[in-house]
Amino acid sequence: MSFEHASVAKGMMMACALTSIAAGVFDVKHYLHLQLVPHLSRHHQYWRLLTHHLAFSNSSDLLLAELLLYVVGVNIERQFGSVKFASFTIVSGLVSTLLEFMALILLHRIGVNHIPGGPSAIVFSMLYQWYRLVPVVYHFKIFGMPLSNKAFTYALALQLALGHVPGSLVSSCVGLFVGYIYRSELINIKTWRVSPIAINLSSRFLLPLVGSTRPPRRFNRARPEQLHLATELGDEEVITTAPPSVQRSGRPTGEGTEGSSMVREWVNELTGRTGEAAARIRTPSEVEITQLTSMFPDTSRDVIVTTLQRR
Repeated sequence: MSFEHASVAKGMMMACALTSIAAGVFDVKHYLHLQLVPHLSRHHQYWRLLTHHLAFSNSSDLLLAELLLYVVGVNIERQFGSVKFASFTIVSGLVSTLLEFMALILLHRIGVNHIPGGPSAIVFSMLYQWYRLVPVVYHFKIFGMPLSNKAFTYALALQLALGHVPGSLVSSCVGLFVGYIYRSELINIKTWRVSPIAINLSSRFLLPLVGSTRPPRRFNRARPEQLHLATELGDEEVITTAPPSVQRSGRPTGEGTEGSSMVREWVNELTGRTGEAAARIRTPSEVEITQLTSMFPDTSRDVIVTTLQRR
């Protein structure tokens, strides 16, 4: 799987990794978590409501979030489209910030006073969309317990939710609830989109920083380039390679044909493939040789004949 048609998800992964590493290098992680007492109630550091989404507090949370973004975020962006996915991410971040603040106010008396840093709520909001939109591919059983291919992703999400109990569990539940709100349209937030000006600016300045999202090119041509002949003599291994044709016309030169034949005869003498062994080698017909020559015009005749002899 690649990042094709998933530039926003790739940008989020890069941003989370860079901010988390930078926070650790410059030792500012203590500014990137959300705590009701004393940071909000006494010191009125309300900027933490937004900054606690910027970076994760440790490398294990970062790794789990990156894996979830790669598995979940890429699939959701391909189904939503980049503009809708970016709008969904912003809405999820704002709504989850409000709900996390309310959860701290309501639950601080029972010990919930701290929410760890990182966009965990946004990740779990994506996870709910993935749960609703992406179908199950296959089922299997482990010790009689029925599972699906999604079980591995849920296992990663469970580790992230239980990493810093109770704060991480509250953040994950808030994220799932935000995803439910977005999906069920309890609040009319599904139709909001990022402005065209922001889209143009992001395409001009941010997209080049993300880099290419095209998948690696895969060649569908299958043709033999070189002939590899190997034999073992005791503890030594002799490997010879026939030179490819240097002409694009498909006709080998006389020197190349003579050299490859001499190498093959030498290897046959070393391996004992002479006499009766050579007699058992299949002789290809001219029709087969002509057919393969038309299919692979850049391959020498000697290579084609040797390939057919191995059938």
